[in-house]
Amino acid sequence: MILLRQLLGDVLRRLRVRQGRTLREVSTLARVSLGYLSEVERGQKEASSELLASICGALGVPLSQVLREVSDQFALAELQAAPVLAEVPEHERLLSETVPGPMSDSVFPEVKDMVAA
Repeated sequence: MILLRQLLGDVLRRLRVRQGRTLREVSTLARVSLGYLSEVERGQKEASSELLASICGALGVPLSQVLREVSDQFALAELQAAPVLAEVPEHERLLSETVPGPMSDSVFPEVKDMVAA
């Protein structure tokens, strides 16, 4: 299972390391304990929105940028975990293979009416 707190911690750590900053420096600027910041970066603690804003401020990065990076990584992780066609149950594969492409009047007329509405 993909944990949001782990992806968030990874992004925060990567930003800090890319800037060449230490945990101590960022924790001091963000006014959060060194241990707590370390736990957030390791994905062991859920950071509040206030704490995230403070950490982002200390890193000089907008919170929206951090959340965007986390969202992109989350989407990528979901795609990698998505089932492939071979894992789709046989009855669902058979249904998709037997339903014609374009809807005719004789196939699911109530669905066609709902789509047209």
